[in-house]
Amino acid sequence: MTVRIGVVGTGAIGREHIERLTRTISGARVSAVADIDAALAEKAAAAAGGARVAADVPELITADDVDAVLVTSWHAAHAEHVLAAVAAGKPVLCEKPLATTADDALRVLAAEEAHGRRLVQVGFMRRFDPGYRELRRVIAGGGIGRPLMMHCAHRNRTQGERYTTEMAAQDTAVHEIDAARWLLGEEIVSAQVIMPRATDHRFPHLRDPQFMLFETAGGVRIDLEVFVNCQYGYDIRCETVGETGLVRLPDPARAEIRSAGRVGTEIDQEWGGRFAEAFDVEVQAWVDSVADGAATGPSAWDGYAATAVAAATVEAQRTGAVVDVNLAPRPAFYA
Repeated sequence: MTVRIGVVGTGAIGREHIERLTRTISGARVSAVADIDAALAEKAAAAAGGARVAADVPELITADDVDAVLVTSWHAAHAEHVLAAVAAGKPVLCEKPLATTADDALRVLAAEEAHGRRLVQVGFMRRFDPGYRELRRVIAGGGIGRPLMMHCAHRNRTQGERYTTEMAAQDTAVHEIDAARWLLGEEIVSAQVIMPRATDHRFPHLRDPQFMLFETAGGVRIDLEVFVNCQYGYDIRCETVGETGLVRLPDPARAEIRSAGRVGTEIDQEWGGRFAEAFDVEVQAWVDSVADGAATGPSAWDGYAATAVAAATVEAQRTGAVVDVNLAPRPAFYA
């Protein structure tokens, strides 16, 4: 079976996924694309080997030549597009975040539960990265004893003028929020943000770096440095300290370079290179699950929980207070 994919949004991540589906992923092809920028959509359709440009997003989602939907549109539109896919009874992979508000994410949960079958997967690709999977295996297997603390960092080389202080929580930290929930098997119950001295390498409206503190229901303390103008590259770090040991995310494998009196390795400059393999595995697993008729990846509940924590983090940015995360009861549907 070849799964026919409709792609909503042909910006950078959309084009990358179209390339992946066309060149790397087996069992799928891009049949249609939609974007508010007609020129971008035409270019993306041609890159997909002759996919058609849909008249609009509703037409794409309900089309007979679309079996499943990949949502890579502007974040504020994610919930609307996912809800339309669920209403059409079509599996959907939504890039993070699932929604920009917890209320919108809850609407997705309600719609999917009413449908009666899981259709939604959220694009938390770190769950498909070999290093993160090894971290989870060690933690879940008791290799470091009971987890006590987690130290994380998310650093980007630079960000453009459209990037805001709130996006550090909603767009950037949301990856670590989901990864921490997944690695520890616990929900996050509070958030706090401390603002260190700001870097000069930023636009004036942005507070950068930020230091985020979280606590899980079981008392694990998590600290996360978000620094999106670090200048030197894209650098992701995660370390968990337990009662009997420590486990740390490995750096990406790189050849050692000896030159000009120094020894070193290259550093990724953007996220695409660092997580290319994870993206490949994630999208292939999604395509396989669509063909099998059973969603298996990060669920709408995971998307909701991460959005709720990110929302509490934004409030903590504004107030400086420790903000409680008040999750709705988890439906048995997502057990």
